[in-house]
Amino acid sequence: MKFNSRKLLDGFTETFGIGEDVKLTWLRALDKLDRLGKEGVALLLGAGRKDESGDFTKGAGLSDKQIEASLGFATATTLDHSFVSGSKSGEEGLRDLEAMQVLFAAAGYGADRIRYDSSVVRGLEYYTGPVFECELLMETKDEDGKTVRFGSVGGGGRYDDLVARFTGQQVPATGFSIGVSRLYSALKLVGKAEESSTLAPVVVLVMDKDRQGDYWRMVQALRSGGVRAEMYAGTAGMKAQMKYADKRGAPLVVIQGGDEKAKGEVQVKDLRLGSELASNIASREEYASQRLAQFSVPEADLVAAVKKALAQ
Repeated sequence: MKFNSRKLLDGFTETFGIGEDVKLTWLRALDKLDRLGKEGVALLLGAGRKDESGDFTKGAGLSDKQIEASLGFATATTLDHSFVSGSKSGEEGLRDLEAMQVLFAAAGYGADRIRYDSSVVRGLEYYTGPVFECELLMETKDEDGKTVRFGSVGGGGRYDDLVARFTGQQVPATGFSIGVSRLYSALKLVGKAEESSTLAPVVVLVMDKDRQGDYWRMVQALRSGGVRAEMYAGTAGMKAQMKYADKRGAPLVVIQGGDEKAKGEVQVKDLRLGSELASNIASREEYASQRLAQFSVPEADLVAAVKKALAQ
């Protein structure tokens, strides 16, 4: 997974004086770095480029200094404040990506799996925040027997303003698209295209938004133990999170508020058992039986407890 932020890109254009009239041309040029290389992109950032068929594409008309800085920015492998110096949007984008990197690290993902890549642009103008691409690194042979990579199988990003264009309401949103046929071809190649019936994921609730790293570690521990799991993404309260888990078909939810954290424990709630028990309640006294559907375990025993509950 490679990620960047449109706020960084906006910050760069502010810092280096790239006008709105050529900004989209600039973005689309950077988006072609993998295919055309630095030389081809430099032409598109300047006067323009003639392709192999003889067709000419008009460039962004930038100065040599702007082109040099653009190529340096697009090939950077680490977050660099100098590219967005003095830009409020750029500095905000840096903070966003730094916060994301903390979450990735907490989930156990290193740069070999998820990394910042300044060349990820997503040429569509409606993106407003983080953007990302999913690339398969596995290699295969083409029809001529040459080794090729599958490459990108999906991508997307944050677009806070897109919904407002149609509804007039400001709604934060993130979306992505998947290259289904390419992904399916890759799955067939590695023998993972067989259909199977699997349980919906266990959902780890976010009881304290400042402790998202802790919840990500729980998700990662469950996944490493062979359990499908996900963390609730959002800022809603517990009632809304439980409703989400129910709609998701989650068999279990994991809960750890401040009290549980202080005790070194987590609560595991069995949604399916709870639903069965609730359907048979005929009196107020019987309501207490629902407690059977929720139990507490030491945090260190979370994976084992969840696997046991799923097996039952």
